[in-house]
Amino acid sequence: MKEIVRTNNAVLITAIEALLTGAGIAHLVLDQHMSVLEGSIGVLQRRVLVPDEDMAAARRLLTEAGLAHELRQPEPDA
Repeated sequence: MKEIVRTNNAVLITAIEALLTGAGIAHLVLDQHMSVLEGSIGVLQRRVLVPDEDMAAARRLLTEAGLAHELRQPEPDA
């Protein structure tokens, strides 16, 4: 799995999850329960990961939804 979005905006995470779920793209949100440690101030960012094979479809979906500016830059292949 690779990271596609990193943000501390809970509303954005919810919207991205809805888009990915609606498109049948598996995803995982990491660090969403870190507010317990940070005291709910929203400093720690949540990360959305998708499987490598779904990355292109997920990037296209979020771009079409107007969220291209939120996408992480793709990692160069080693």
